[in-house]
Amino acid sequence: MAYYVLEYSLVDDYVERRAPLREEHLGLARAARERGDLVLAGALAEPVDRALLVWRTDDPSVVEDFARHDPYVREGLVTRWTVRPWSVVGWAPDGTAEV
Repeated sequence: MAYYVLEYSLVDDYVERRAPLREEHLGLARAARERGDLVLAGALAEPVDRALLVWRTDDPSVVEDFARHDPYVREGLVTRWTVRPWSVVGWAPDGTAEV
């Protein structure tokens, strides 16, 4: 399995605008986590201008599909998103050694 990082660039008023979309967004994230695809996710702080979602999958289209269906993307809270492979060195978040 490969790791990918989905990076979101966020609008300046992201924190104020996310409330009505948050449950749908978190529902998509929970479903991805339950499938074993999504490993970690969260916004960067000070300032809250980006978010990172770490995925473990052999198919990067899984990550792209998540972004395309995410209400934060659909409703304009995300100004740009990218999916990039991530070379994990050391220990993976699930505790397995990846060198």
